[in-house]
Amino acid sequence: MNRSGFRRVASTRRHRGPGWRPAVALLALLGGCAVGPDFTSPAPPPGAEGTAYTPTPLAAQTASAPGIIAGESQRLVLGQDIPAQWWTVFHSEALDALIRSALAQNPTLASAQAALRQSQEIYTAQTGALRYPNIGLRVNAERERAALATGRLGTYNLFNVGVDVSYQLDLFGGNTRALESYAAAVDYQRFQVEATYLTLVSNLVSTAILEASLRAQVKATREVLELLERQLKVVNVQFDAGAVARSAVLTQQTQIAQARATIPPLEKSLAQAQHQLSVLAGRLPSEAGMPEFNVDSLRFPQELPLTLPSSLVRQRPDIRASEALLHEASAQVGVATAAQYPQVTLGAGYGSASSTTSGLFRADSAIWNFGAGLVQPIFNGGQLSAQKRAAEAAYDQAQAQYRATVLSAFQNVADSLRAIQSDADTLRAQAEAESTARESLRIANEQYRLGAVSFLLLLDTQRSYAQTRIALVQAQAARYASTAALFQALGGGWWNEGPLADASRPGSEAVIERPRLAPVR
Repeated sequence: MNRSGFRRVASTRRHRGPGWRPAVALLALLGGCAVGPDFTSPAPPPGAEGTAYTPTPLAAQTASAPGIIAGESQRLVLGQDIPAQWWTVFHSEALDALIRSALAQNPTLASAQAALRQSQEIYTAQTGALRYPNIGLRVNAERERAALATGRLGTYNLFNVGVDVSYQLDLFGGNTRALESYAAAVDYQRFQVEATYLTLVSNLVSTAILEASLRAQVKATREVLELLERQLKVVNVQFDAGAVARSAVLTQQTQIAQARATIPPLEKSLAQAQHQLSVLAGRLPSEAGMPEFNVDSLRFPQELPLTLPSSLVRQRPDIRASEALLHEASAQVGVATAAQYPQVTLGAGYGSASSTTSGLFRADSAIWNFGAGLVQPIFNGGQLSAQKRAAEAAYDQAQAQYRATVLSAFQNVADSLRAIQSDADTLRAQAEAESTARESLRIANEQYRLGAVSFLLLLDTQRSYAQTRIALVQAQAARYASTAALFQALGGGWWNEGPLADASRPGSEAVIERPRLAPVR
């Protein structure tokens, strides 16, 4: 860029012979130079050069709860790449089949892919309109009665055939910046497809985990309910023998009713999760064939990849989409700046005109024209200056939105890392609490049969066990969910997918469909 803000265009090819100077001058005239800022990708935010996402260091590995589902310790591997099909770390055939179906049928993903194809075609159309001459064939046939040169009225035919060519010189890069803007719009839609893909897969995984959790909670609640009903039989026997009062029976029945009342809300949430999975897979909720998920059918990954903070901005599709919008806004500043400079248009035409069709092919019927037009804005009430300032303000807005997107992305990763650590601690504590409550309930049942403890103590022990049993199931599901959330926060590995990661570039064939997924190993 020189001081005037123009980007100089120079030829690196060596020309020889006396005619090279006019050729270079013509190339410079036709190529022009582009006013406005030259876009460069924003640098990572300050503080992203290190390896930490949180102010306090994370433990080398998480806590463990041996013998419990999802109780294995997890270790973060800094710099390890993320597989494109990251959900396969759970080793669930049902989950893999569901995601395959959803990628083929989900309407939201199809809509994003259609928007990408639309933006590509718009770019192609604008490339033809702004970069190349406009050539048109003109054919006219007229019959007219008008005054002749003799002063008399006469009727005659006029046939006209020709080719017209027009071309607007891009002296100040307005067209170049416009194409740059359209190309950035293609990139935006491309990363929107990636973001939609990542969101869809993440929602499927998290909803499947939620369904497994709810199914486990229903199962645990029914087990607790069965235990309470068995205890009610013991209380009834003691009541019949006169060992306990009627109030003990009523209290136990109340405990059973309260436990039974928690099942319908859980079943409702379970049904809603199943309906959500159907919709995400592009099916009606009434369709059969949807898989069922259980916590014990999901393998818990013990190693998790962790991207360097400086690389996160290149991996998150929402950040890349925001960057594309910033690029588009930058190009629009150039478009608005170029509109303030002269616009030069070249035009030419060649053809023939005759009063007969046979005369069109005679040499003396040839007609031609050549011309150039220049338009220099002089006074427009400040319109062009205001449009430039508006474009600059839009660029500032896109820049602020980009920074907000980056900050939100780093927050997502930090939240996920802390969740992985705290969920492991929570599961270990809940496992210990459940084990202790289960043993306390066993002892309390035996002592109550022997008359060593009161019914109120037994009742409290039952309540404690029911609460810890449900809390343990929830803690197990939370570990799966936080693991999936980390993969989503890091970008999901879309850059390893292949065709879609390199598709949708201007001037290339677009490959919208995802490649066939590899089987789960």
